Amino acid sequence: MTIAETKGICGCWGVDISFGERPVLKGVELHVENYEVLGLVGPNGAGKTSLFEVMCGRYTPSNGHVWLAEREITEMKVHDRARLGLARTYQSPVVPSAMTVAEVFRAARYSHRPYLTRFDAEWGAYLAHFHVPWNTQAGVLDTFDRRKMLLACLLMRKPKVLLLDEPASGLINAEIDELDLIIRRLVDEYAIGAILIEHRLELLSAIADRTVVLDMGEVIATGTPREVFDDPRVHAAYFEEPGDG
Repeated sequence: MTIAETKGICGCWGVDISFGERPVLKGVELHVENYEVLGLVGPNGAGKTSLFEVMCGRYTPSNGHVWLAEREITEMKVHDRARLGLARTYQSPVVPSAMTVAEVFRAARYSHRPYLTRFDAEWGAYLAHFHVPWNTQAGVLDTFDRRKMLLACLLMRKPKVLLLDEPASGLINAEIDELDLIIRRLVDEYAIGAILIEHRLELLSAIADRTVVLDMGEVIATGTPREVFDDPRVHAAYFEEPGDG
């Protein structure tokens, strides 16, 4: 496969990576389209977060390629990928506790040129349902407001794709329902793609257009959430305890 033959706004193919002698990812291939939410699931240790580390540039694969917006980015530095439009959140919503919300947004607006305005930040906050006084210390925000603020800050980068690592972690059901709406709104408003690592299957069923399942570092299923969750291989790898059946 060549870059000219790639699908979607972002993806990878043939990705291999090992830690020492232990293979972590083996020939992984996936892609996400504009206006699409792609779910990424699998049991613990399947390689989901490691794949995000490869895609954002923190890990270098021994084989394979990563692309964004029809450009090869496999050798590109983390900050260069961010400038090109790759944005990521992490499992823990860590924020600069000593800064106010206004100061956090200012830092996001001035992260790289062209600098954005306060209006851009206010619009991003509105889309992310982040309604907190801007003189609030970021360190006192609850988990959901931290996640909303971080999402709104990513919009200051004009992203082409969002990599969201367990964004529902620590949220209650009502917050998860709201998160569904936020993610879909951002994807539709900005005409971007999103790849979502999530263990909450109800969230994926509600929001994902397609789902990819990893097990032991390999893709074992791809399709709609219903197709994937009904696949016997997925049940064996993801839903059944050792010794079941």
